Amino acid sequence: MKMFEQLERRRNWDENERLLLAQVDRMVDEVIAPNAAKADKTGEFPWANVEAINQLGLNAIFIPEAYAGMPMSFRVYLAVVKRISEACASTGIIYATNFHAMKPLIQFGSEEQKLRLLPCIAEGGLASLAITEESAGSDATGMKTKFQPDGDSLIVDGSKLFITSGDVADRILLFGKYAGIEDVRKSISVLVLEKGTPGFEVLRLEEKMGHRASSTAALRFNGCRVPRANLIGEPGDGLGILLASLNRSRPSVAAHALGIAFAAFKDMTGYMNERRQSGRRIVDFQANQFLLADLATDLAMADSWLDYLADLIEADADDFGLEASAAKMRASDLAMRIATEAVQMHGGYGYCSDFRVERLMRDAKITQIWEGTNQVHRQLIGRSFATK
Repeated sequence: MKMFEQLERRRNWDENERLLLAQVDRMVDEVIAPNAAKADKTGEFPWANVEAINQLGLNAIFIPEAYAGMPMSFRVYLAVVKRISEACASTGIIYATNFHAMKPLIQFGSEEQKLRLLPCIAEGGLASLAITEESAGSDATGMKTKFQPDGDSLIVDGSKLFITSGDVADRILLFGKYAGIEDVRKSISVLVLEKGTPGFEVLRLEEKMGHRASSTAALRFNGCRVPRANLIGEPGDGLGILLASLNRSRPSVAAHALGIAFAAFKDMTGYMNERRQSGRRIVDFQANQFLLADLATDLAMADSWLDYLADLIEADADDFGLEASAAKMRASDLAMRIATEAVQMHGGYGYCSDFRVERLMRDAKITQIWEGTNQVHRQLIGRSFATK
């Protein structure tokens, strides 16, 4: 693992960052990793893991100090996501979703909104991002959820599918269409729905292939009355906010996928150094060494690209959408590839739940689908080279 150790050393964390990451590593070793297999088997929401995350105040690292946060660099946030996800992908996406849902509020919300709505999350509350509908997956303009103005309120009617933490969230960043605006793109708007709003209903929790301990909810909004003050920006600002927020959440999803990829790579190499066939360790076969060389190189490149992307974001680059797409696409494809190879290298044992690689393969698949399918990302990147 010398290659990856050198990458880590070159990140040059400052003293506060090193201290935080050491605490995260200890939490992962003592709480999250020991709970991961049971949480996957039972499908129960990992409240003990969330409590451990909150004891370290990890939500606060992406929230400004003025709103009860203790902000640190985006690179540190990505490192936290990666380390948690390596131990438990379900817990990793629960934590990352707090950022995905609240970053648009931080970036585009008013001062009053941030003062009122963010401290709950900084103190350990859960957040959720609600975009997807039955008729609106990769194409968000197909959403049908409606925001109907009524005095100082907005009446929300509609439904959402596949919403991470939707049943447990204290704050839901909800996208819908503002009534009276005919243009489907210009009508998209966004508001914050608070926990306990009358008319909010959890229809069901999905039974999933992977990420079984992370709840994925189908939601219904039956005449939910939301204060007009919870609308972020103006009516019709939603699409721009959505696209800008995805450019920041996609690096987070890449970090999550790389956590899974690193876990699978470590399990595979550990097993290859122990398992013997025909009197030789399986790591000593040339074909297997070629496989490890390819996977390790791709993993190092993807990890380095994520560092590059984080530097762009911290430098307030004007446009990094294609770089974010590349990071998400490559990291998630790599997570699936390495997890699949890890199962293969374990032979029949890899297909059994006694070994973690079976869970990692199931967890890896969704990373190629959510936050924009990889087909969509390939299209975005590919068409950027078409001359006008």
